[in-house]
Amino acid sequence: MTSAPLPTDADRTAHPLSNRIAIVSGGATDLGWGVTHSLRAAGATVVVADIDVDRGKQLADTDPGIDFVETDLTEDDSLAELVATTVGKFGGIDILVNLACSYVDDGMATTRADWLRALDVNLVSAALLSEAVRPHMSKRGGGAIVNFGSISSTVAQTGRWVYPASKAAVVQLTRSMAMDYAADGIRVNSVSPGWTWSKIMREMSGNDRAKTDAVAAPFHLTRRVGNPSEIGDVISFLASDAASVVTGADWAADGGYSAIGPERSEPAIPLLAE
Repeated sequence: MTSAPLPTDADRTAHPLSNRIAIVSGGATDLGWGVTHSLRAAGATVVVADIDVDRGKQLADTDPGIDFVETDLTEDDSLAELVATTVGKFGGIDILVNLACSYVDDGMATTRADWLRALDVNLVSAALLSEAVRPHMSKRGGGAIVNFGSISSTVAQTGRWVYPASKAAVVQLTRSMAMDYAADGIRVNSVSPGWTWSKIMREMSGNDRAKTDAVAAPFHLTRRVGNPSEIGDVISFLASDAASVVTGADWAADGGYSAIGPERSEPAIPLLAE
């Protein structure tokens, strides 16, 4: 029997996540599609975990290297089934992307039920799913977890309490997880996107990307919103061996949003002379 050729340096460069098994929670969303396809382009096999069956199946149908498992991230039994199904079908887990998110937020008027529901999805599910995959990553010598933070985790936004608070908690959780999972060879980082082209932006703008970019331009140095695939490419890097020294860090994939202060990117001092 002839053995398969060993991967070359060119193969590793083109497909740094070859033979890696990834789970993406919330992968049926617009952002999830972009992240999933970026991971696939890097060579990973991806299991999409989402409650949206129609969108999840549509995504799986786009590529034989994408699988879908219907998952309610707020139910422990559903998390256990997701992990068992992934391990049973693919033999292990190397990468977890905690992307799933609730945007329920009525600011100061948010009810207790909505607070708890949003935190359950945004924070608690990330913690419990990470713990569920940890022993399987450890068996394979380690792995990488990427949590989804947000630019909202570090600034005040009028009328928003729940989402920013949950994302700030996710960024802190990332540091704690990185500390406690280091002994298992598991790196944990978070990615904090800026405005990214997604369902809510499509709906609010009437699917007008040019208008959306124009609104975002004053507070993004790139003068536009990000693309889901661009966020996915950052995640693929963090999940790869190229980021082997990176853990416990929050990466701003925000087009420069977090670098801009209250004066934004417009000259402010000259206004004094007008």
